[in-house]
This record gives sequence, structure tokens and C-alpha cells, in this order.
Amino acid sequence: MNNHIPHPLTPYGWDSGFADDFTPYADQGLCPARIVRVDRGRCDAVVADPGGDGIRTVRADTAPVWSPDPLRIACTGDWAALDPDREVVRALLPRRTAFLRSASSKKSDGQILAANVDHAIVAVSLAVELDLGRIERFLALAWESGARPMVVLTKTDVVPDAAGLAHLVADTEATAPGVEVHAVSAMTGEGLDVLAASLGDGTAVLLGQSGAGKSTLANALLGEEVQQVHGTRDSDGKGRHTTTTRDLLPLPGGGVLIDTPGLRGVGLWDAEEGVGQVFSEIEALASACRFHDCAHTVEPGCRVIEALESGELPERRLESYRKLLRENERIAARTDARLRAEIRRDWKQKQALGRHMMEQKRGRNR
Repeated sequence: MNNHIPHPLTPYGWDSGFADDFTPYADQGLCPARIVRVDRGRCDAVVADPGGDGIRTVRADTAPVWSPDPLRIACTGDWAALDPDREVVRALLPRRTAFLRSASSKKSDGQILAANVDHAIVAVSLAVELDLGRIERFLALAWESGARPMVVLTKTDVVPDAAGLAHLVADTEATAPGVEVHAVSAMTGEGLDVLAASLGDGTAVLLGQSGAGKSTLANALLGEEVQQVHGTRDSDGKGRHTTTTRDLLPLPGGGVLIDTPGLRGVGLWDAEEGVGQVFSEIEALASACRFHDCAHTVEPGCRVIEALESGELPERRLESYRKLLRENERIAARTDARLRAEIRRDWKQKQALGRHMMEQKRGRNR
């Protein structure tokens, strides 16, 4: 008989790896907490209820862990060491993954949108023309974060016929090699069961433009009207920002979901590896070029150009690949190389641990 009693925060993603990271704080009267919302220097965090085996939400001050580095400030999804008496966050535990974009300003800073994420859901509305380039951009950031990306095509109920829907799904799959693509409708319920089953373990973050149907999808997955929903404009199908903060919410079938505000701009931030993952077929072709430093323009023996001329590689894919690489190089040139190397090294270590913990968790749940 297994007498092991799970930690009250296990449904929120707590595991032995985070417990090990918390060890230095255990004798300081601090308790583990997961940040479920951040708002103007304060946060809501869930902690184990000392009076039982449940949980409670604490409103806490994050000032002690403030940092001038925008990538090291407290974020939704972070695990923290919290002083329950003073209701203050004393430290953040090391992150396994983090979803970043370049700041919306002209600065070279990165902005962290969510931490310790296992699944990065890119929501794309079928009520407007499919923008494959934007999907590729989101996926590059998702792969770079260390999370497992998936694309969710929302509002399938507005597509007039099954053949048209199948074509849209096929186009998306070709744009997202190695990525799950789900077609769903929150109105009819189509595809929601399969999607929910994919998210039943770990932390998922919901990303996309305003009007992509994220809040409606979040409500459908949560089984209740948690997030307020506004309609899209008839003129262009775009929506208003319904969600204004990043909220972490438990899913009824297991796992948790972070809903985020609609993103107008999705700038890359040191995402070279993520771009390579999105365009894996181009990377594979490039590895077969005659010259290892081939620029894929006019060089003899260029496998990429050969594939382009034969029709094996669509011109749109190559242009999108080049565009994202150029953008990423511009951002990288403006940021501190030493800091990027340090952050990348830390994340790679934590991503490896995160994958290991996820595989262990899946093995126990089988």
C-alpha cells in the first residue's frame, strides 16, 4: 500500500525537483508558494494551508526580489519562498523554463511572460485569414522557452465546410513541424476533449493576438466563466484586450493554465535555437550545403537554393526564416553577450531537469 500523501501544491506543479530547490529555505520559517498573478509589485500566490491538506491564496509583496534585470523579476508561474507571517516573497526558485519576448519598447530588454511552463499554446483564430508567418514567430519563442509548443486553431464553427477546415489544418501543420495542431470550437465543443487531455499534466500558457479567442477557450477548458469575454470587431475580426493580467488557474482534469493578455507585438529575444526548431527542414537542408558557412543565396552546391528551385521548399518559408534570423541577430547585437550566455546555460540545465521530472510524472500516472 502506498501511504505517501501528496503535497497540497502538487496539483499546481510541485514536485521533488522544486522541493530540492526549496531546501535552503525550509529552515528559515518560509513556505513554498506558486505565484498565480503579479500586479504592480505585489502578487497572489497559492500556499499549503497550515491547518489542513488544502491550499489558500496569499497576497504578498514582491519588493525583496525586485531586480533591475527585467528577466529576473517575479512572474506568473514562478515558484517562490514566501514568508507567510509577513506575506512577503523572500526568494524565487530557479526557473526550468521561461517564455520571453523582446520588450515592446525600442530597448533591447527582454520581457518574461510566464515561468515554469510545460506547454505553450499558440491560439490562432480561424475567423480571420491565417497568418502563417505570425504562427512561426510565436513557435520560435515557444521552442526557445523550453516548453512544448502546440497550435490551437479556434473558432472552427465559422469555417463553412470540412474540406476548408482540413486545408487550414494541413497548412498549419506544414508550418509547424513536430508540433501538435488542434482545431477546436468553444461554441460547439469540437476538439476540446482531445485538447484538455493533452494539458492534463503540467503547466500550460495560452498565447495569441487579441481576438484569437483565448479567454473563451480558457473558460471552455476551465469549465466555468472565469475570464471575461468581449466580442471581436466585425470590420477586421480583431478583439479588444479582455485579459489584462496573467492568471494561473487550475484545470478540472489536472494541470494548470496561464491565460495572458493579447499580444500585439511578438518580438524575438535571443531565439536562434527556437527559429531553427520551427524551420527544421531548412536547417536539415543547410547541413547538406557544400560550404559550412553558406548564406543560401548564390553559393554553388547550396542545397537550400536547390530545394527552392525544385519546389521542394516554398519561397514563403525561406523568406520567413531569413526575416526571423535577421530580427534575432539585431536583438542579439544590442544585448549583453555574457548575460545571454549565463541565462541560456542556466535555462538549458533547468530544461533538462524539467523534461526529466515530466517523464517521471507521466510514468507514475500511467
